Amino acid sequence: MRPAGKRSFCVFVGDDFTGASDTLAAWATAGARVRLFLDPAAAARSGAGLDIVGIATGLRGLSARRIGAEMEDIAASLSGLDPAFVHYKVCSTFDSSPDTGSIGTAVRALEAAFDPALTLVVGGQPSLGRYCLFGHLFARAADGEVHRIDRHPVMRRHPVTPMAESDLSLHLGAQGLDGIRKLDMTLLARGPEALAAPLRAGIEGAGGRFLLDAATPADLACIGAALGALAASRPILVIGASGVVEALSAIAPAPGATAPAASPAPSGACLVVAGSQSSVTEAQVANARSFAREPLPPEIMHDAEALARLVGNVCTRLRQGQAVLVHTLPGARYRLDAAGLTAALVDLVASVAAQVGIARLGVAGGDTSSAICQRLGFSSIGFGSDIDPGVSLCSGTHADPRLDGMELMLKGGQMGGVDLFDRFAAL
Repeated sequence: MRPAGKRSFCVFVGDDFTGASDTLAAWATAGARVRLFLDPAAAARSGAGLDIVGIATGLRGLSARRIGAEMEDIAASLSGLDPAFVHYKVCSTFDSSPDTGSIGTAVRALEAAFDPALTLVVGGQPSLGRYCLFGHLFARAADGEVHRIDRHPVMRRHPVTPMAESDLSLHLGAQGLDGIRKLDMTLLARGPEALAAPLRAGIEGAGGRFLLDAATPADLACIGAALGALAASRPILVIGASGVVEALSAIAPAPGATAPAASPAPSGACLVVAGSQSSVTEAQVANARSFAREPLPPEIMHDAEALARLVGNVCTRLRQGQAVLVHTLPGARYRLDAAGLTAALVDLVASVAAQVGIARLGVAGGDTSSAICQRLGFSSIGFGSDIDPGVSLCSGTHADPRLDGMELMLKGGQMGGVDLFDRFAAL
């Protein structure tokens, strides 16, 4: 239940835009009054009338030093909302490292700002094929097989933050979150009150950090019921994917008036930019049939004139009414680090948007989604509908009427079926 005097049930901070939009979708589907903001100051000004206030960031791609500084500013802006729960939304595969995308650095900054009664890590999101058992994370791959995360065919080879440790307490401990106590599936099997007991002891004592298994929807329901039985005068900080929403939604305020509707979508064309080089996104690119394709060979990234010609080609095709898919090439070596490749894609989209009205913009890749939305300058994002598990259709709010109401599909590299892009183009 919402404690007396609380103005917000939950504030969530997404470490990238795809994850934040997924959490937005989960809360909206649960009936909550929710809005996703890009500017923490705007959230502080406009969030008091909402049940759930979200902040989308690009923290996952940043250094630990930058994460700490940015999270301090974010938390300072949001502390006035006085939430019952603070959710740091991370990727369901927890990919991060002490140096890049450090979950530990972000959480320590949130702890310093909110002084939480407890810090909880919810390890799984079974609806997405992510399972936490005895503290170890497992994830379903594109072929349907479930792998321990350090043996997952994609995540163990992640180009920026490869997962070499499946025990989340050790993985996060290496990022500065020490002293994490595991509350495993044997405890959850005994029911909400059994789970609530050590959490209540933590609140009554000196707080603490806990890692909770989650392998089934029943586990998430148990976690939610246990949290609903607690009485905490300070916020509870929860780290995890959108499974956290599944746990908290059962104890959230009853659905009330909906958040203000977004502006109608502008007229214009459909552009999809695939910056992720994951095997899932590669399959989606290969199976897209509704698009004029504009591939990005490595040599073009270092040739300003060639890039300008490509932008011109994209604009011409969009003006002709064609949906356009701009994509990197599988296995290509771009002689750019991840940040450099993202910056090039952002510049490309910004150049196109300045010349052609875009009604629908799809972006594959968390870092790319974050950077593009920030560059285009949306103030907030509202939920429209679900497209696939973990992929939703949203709409952007913008002061410029040419961009206001743009429909957005922001997806992580691992999310969506092989026909996702075609279904987006047909909407």
